[in-house]
Parts: sequence; C-alpha cells; structure tokens
Amino acid sequence: MTACPGHIYVHVPFCGRRCSYCDFAIAVRRQVPAARYTDAIKAELVTRRIGPADGPLSTLYFGGGTPSKLGVSIADVTKLILNTAGVSAADVREITVEANPEDISAEVVKAWREAGVNRVSLGVQSFDGRVLEWMHRTHSAAQVASAVEILRGEGIGNLSIDLIFSVPETLNRDWGRDLEGAIALDAGHLSVYGLTIEPHTPLGRWTARGESTESPEERYEAEFLEAHRRLTAAGYEHYEVSNYGKPGLEAVHNSAYWRGVPYLGLGPSAHGFDGHRRRWNAREYTRWDELVGAGLDPMEGDEVIGPAEAAAERVYLGLRTSDGLQATEDEFRHASRYMEEGWARRLQDRLVLTPQGWLRLDALAAALT
Repeated sequence: MTACPGHIYVHVPFCGRRCSYCDFAIAVRRQVPAARYTDAIKAELVTRRIGPADGPLSTLYFGGGTPSKLGVSIADVTKLILNTAGVSAADVREITVEANPEDISAEVVKAWREAGVNRVSLGVQSFDGRVLEWMHRTHSAAQVASAVEILRGEGIGNLSIDLIFSVPETLNRDWGRDLEGAIALDAGHLSVYGLTIEPHTPLGRWTARGESTESPEERYEAEFLEAHRRLTAAGYEHYEVSNYGKPGLEAVHNSAYWRGVPYLGLGPSAHGFDGHRRRWNAREYTRWDELVGAGLDPMEGDEVIGPAEAAAERVYLGLRTSDGLQATEDEFRHASRYMEEGWARRLQDRLVLTPQGWLRLDALAAALT
C-alpha cells in the first residue's frame, strides 16, 4: 500500500463553458455528475492502493477545470480523502478550492467550511465586463464582490484572486484599474498570469484567422512590471514569478511544487511525483472514469527523473521564487551578464532574480543547465 504524501492535488475537470484561452483538461457539462465523480475518486484511491499518510498531511488542493461546479459535493470528496489519509481536517494546514464567483452561495461555502476547506482561489481574471465576455467567462464583475462577501461571512477569509494580463490591445482593457479592483478586495493572495495563445483553443483559432492578435512583448513586460509595482506598494510580497502574498499568506500547496517535494495527483490528467518518478493520469474525463470504474490504474504515462533532469529542475524551480537558487561559483559566473544588467543579484550563496529577470527566466535557466 502506498502512503499518502504530505500534499494532494485533485483535478476536477467540469466547466460550464470553455474559456477562450483554455487548453486545460476539462469536461463541459450542463449537469455535473458529482456523485459519479466522487465514486470515481474513491475507486482511484482503492485501485492505486493509497493508504494512510506516513506523516502529517499539509495540503489538499482542488484544481481544474472548475472545482466549484461540484457544489456541496466538494465536502464529500474532502472527507473521503481525509479518511483515506487517516487525518482530520483540523490537522491539515491548507485545503484550497478553486472557484468561479457565480458558484458561490452561503449553502455551498458552509458545507465546504464544515468539511475543512479553509482557502478559496477565485478565478476573477478581470473586472471589465467586455474582457470577461471576450474570455468566455461566465461571471460578472458584480458577482466577484458578492462571492468575497459570502466567503468571508461563512468563515473562509483566506482568499486568493487570479488575474490575467496582456490581453489584446483592441479590448482597451485598463490593467491598472483591474489591479486596483483586486487590491480593494483585500485578498491575502493574488496570482497574476500573462495570457498565452495555445493553438487548440478558441483564442488560438481566432489568432490563426487574424481575428485576434497577440499582445507585443513590450506590453507584456510593461504590465508584468506594473503589477509588481502596484501590488508590492499595497503590501504584497512578490514571492514567485506569478504570485503575490501578504506576509504569511503564501500558497503552501503551490510552494511545495516549487520545492520539488512529493505529492499525489488524483483525477483526470492529474500529475503526481514520489521524489524519483513523475506520473500522470489519462487526460480525458471519460477515459479516466472508464479506467477507474474497471478497477484499473488510470496512469497514462510516467518518467523517471534522472540526474540531468533533476539538475535542470533544481535550477528552474530555484530561480522562479524570491528565495532564489543556491548556486555554485560556476553558476554565478554563467549568470554574470544577468547580474550586470540588473536582472539578478547575489545574496550570499543564492542567485535571486529581479522582476526584470523573471521575464527572462527561461533563458537564464537554459544558460545554467
């Protein structure tokens, strides 16, 4: 039997609509099969012989997709996993649910809270109605404030907000206004992502047909740095390329990924890592459901992380956080240009990127490996 590691990720694929930029493994459903999904998670735990944790369970994270589409059934899945791990909710430091504002109600949040959920990540993306419509989002700006009020009223005050920057200029989006809207909500954590164009998405097809254009690199950089200035001035610490937290409110679960520690992945397309091998489940919901329903391991592939891969990941993961990379003298020499340009600095034995350096993360990581 395999013991639960200290961190568990659960992929909930259901969405009401595919966002224009989305390339994730989702299943668009008008009626979400919550009971069937819960049974399938239970079947995966049994099939993979997942048992009680060897040590404390630090985090449980529901990502997607749109986990909030499960409604009160999030509570059922939470209890199922905690029982399997042999822990109580009070012993888990962080239980996060990704949610859309329109799914938030007092009844749902109360059920989550009673099951142990203590953190919610809201997919806001923008406060501009035109931008939300272009993104195919299914909420309004007004629903964001309402969702925040309900969450706090029902006892979940640890909130994160997602925003997307660098949308096409033709939308005339005021990025500064969106940042101020997020700051005004006084959430403890913000995640800020640059829009990327994936070919097999509505946005990818619009771009291929010339109906939409990618934002220029200069604008991407300007909006990234504007977020850094405004959010740090508002008391947020820019602790990872895309993430800002008020002191003590950094995302514990995501930070585990950046430290390269083991974690368990459940659900369609979910990845897991045991410290030596990375595995991933069947991507599509129907295939995953079919496999676990037949009592089969839903693994679609795996890879052993050898010395070369581990060395590359050490560099990339270290450089993407404000803690930086514990570097060798040879690595400092290779990074000398970045330090001269003001993109990186040396803090004792650590190489730490500046915000300008994070914009060049991939290039520097490649130069050091």
